[in-house]
Order: sequence, then structure tokens, then C-alpha cells
Amino acid sequence: MSRPAWKEYFMDIALLVARRSTCRRRRVGAITVRDKRILATGYNGAPSGLPHCLDIGCLREEMGIPSGERHELCRGLHAEQNVIIQAAYHGVPIKGATLYCTNLPCSICSKMLINAGINDIIYQEGYADSMTEEMLSAAGVTVVQID
Repeated sequence: MSRPAWKEYFMDIALLVARRSTCRRRRVGAITVRDKRILATGYNGAPSGLPHCLDIGCLREEMGIPSGERHELCRGLHAEQNVIIQAAYHGVPIKGATLYCTNLPCSICSKMLINAGINDIIYQEGYADSMTEEMLSAAGVTVVQID
């Protein structure tokens, strides 16, 4: 039995967090890490206390809206948004942290991550939003894709 490297270990945890998602279209998990310690976790889904998209349906799905477009028509929060919110809610600073995410963040989440002080993003799968990589690069955020 082999021991996972740190990046693999934290990505495995992000994948586990994604299993809590209530989105009908894509399950995404995110965690912030600093000094090999998990600071906060988040997954995509409706705000706390509201009906889950799994239960009431998805407007974007019904309207045939492609991934990466018209984010304002989604009832849910993205995993990256939830990880920032959870850190703030519990008073955990994430400035200087690394974000592990099952997907490359969208441009909206990227703006939030930049302003939250995230230094590095490690992700597994891409995302159809052309502005993301441009903005993260301009802000000096290191972005690495892993298997």
C-alpha cells in the first residue's frame, strides 16, 4: 500500500467533499489548505435551508444553458464560493492558502478567490470559462492541473 503525496491526499478529500453536492449537473468540491492543514471545505448546492436542486429541478438544465454561461440563473452556490463563506463564517483566515478543487473555478469564483488572497489553485478537471486562466495569471495565482 502506497502513501499518497500531499497533493493527491488533499485532492482526494476535495473529491469526497464533492459527494455532498446537491447540483444535478456537476458535483464540485473545494478545500482550502495552509501548512498542510485544512482550513475550510465547500461543495456546490443551494443555500442552507433552501430546497435542493436534486429535489426541485434545475432551471439551467430545463433551459438548456451550457456550462460556464449565465451563472446568474443558478440557484446554487459554487463550491469555491462556499469554501470562502465557510471560512468567513467561522473566522478562519484563508489569505495565502491553496485551494484544491475538483474543477477549475469559473471567472466569478476566480475573482472572489483572488480577493480572498488565495495564492495557488490545484484542480482536476477543466471548466468552460475562458476568462478564468487569464485573470488568475494576471493576479499571480499559480494554477496547476493534476490527475
